[in-house]
Amino acid sequence: MPMQMGWRWYGEGNDPITLGDIKQIPGVSTIVWALHDKMPGEIWEVDEIKKVVDQIESYGFNADVVESVNVHDDIKIGLPTRDALIENYKQCIRNLSKFGVKVICYNFMPIFDWTRTDLFHPVGDGSTALFYQKDMIQDDYKAMAEYILNFTEKYNMTFPGWEPERMAKLDELFKAYAPVTKEKLWENLKYFLEAIMPTCRECDIKMAIHMDDPPWDIFGLPRLMVDEASIEKFLTMVDDPYNCLTLCSGSLNANPENNVAEIVRKHCDRIAFAHIRNIHHFPNGDFSEAAHRDCCGETGIIEILRAYHDCGFEGYIRPDHGRQLWEEGPGNCRPGYGKYDRALGIQYMLGVWDLLDRLDEEKKQK
Repeated sequence: MPMQMGWRWYGEGNDPITLGDIKQIPGVSTIVWALHDKMPGEIWEVDEIKKVVDQIESYGFNADVVESVNVHDDIKIGLPTRDALIENYKQCIRNLSKFGVKVICYNFMPIFDWTRTDLFHPVGDGSTALFYQKDMIQDDYKAMAEYILNFTEKYNMTFPGWEPERMAKLDELFKAYAPVTKEKLWENLKYFLEAIMPTCRECDIKMAIHMDDPPWDIFGLPRLMVDEASIEKFLTMVDDPYNCLTLCSGSLNANPENNVAEIVRKHCDRIAFAHIRNIHHFPNGDFSEAAHRDCCGETGIIEILRAYHDCGFEGYIRPDHGRQLWEEGPGNCRPGYGKYDRALGIQYMLGVWDLLDRLDEEKKQK
């Protein structure tokens, strides 16, 4: 199977970008989807899954990748209720397997999913992008959370990992996570994976953990998937071909010391899903999302794509966060998930890939 290009879609009535729009982007074969109205811990029912998969397949796409079946906080904390919730997760895996799903992307970040301080930060060319201001992420989590939640409420646009029902209990969640050290979080992740691996093997579905975003502890909460050493620990801790990575170049390269291309070359056989995102760093530790073109950031997009190509990558890949362009802005565009910059990013990535294919062909002919 060759590498397959995907596009994250938030569903009919929940995403201003339609499947018809996506159909016009050359090279897209996979719709990366989810049931965004489901809370962590709930079972994804067969009829709910079928409705979305039928929509996706009616446009000629496959629905092989789900992002995300979110993991309940009780599992991450290691509470006695986790076993019942893990059983629910197993049933989600079984139900998804009935429709040909091959990869489930998830994360194991405590409380918060991705963290940003500005959703529409001016880039300088008239576009806007997600932005992380380091000095705003200190001890008080409430200001940052209120900013995100006020946006979601104003524009009726919820984000995975930022469910209002969970965010309404932030103080309770922080209290529950207080005894969870980094070591304990690793233990709870191992417990979860060992419990679900037999089901993954039975259903031929790979679990692909997303990197922590950003890749360092925030608000006193531990983060695990932050660099090559932690990736090595994760893969050897549960050494199973169904225990895989969603390798996100942007999440890792928020720390410029991470060399994503080297990580790809070392662990390509365990990467089931790749997110390609470019980051521009500022000297004070702030960072901004950037266009996918290599020279627009410091992530090394060309070398990352070359690493995947050299390794014969046959998994799924998608453009990750892009800038908001032209008329896109609050109210008509999901932050980071506009139509135009992601479409441009796909063409850039496929152009690099096509050139690498051509160079390989020319080598064989010599």
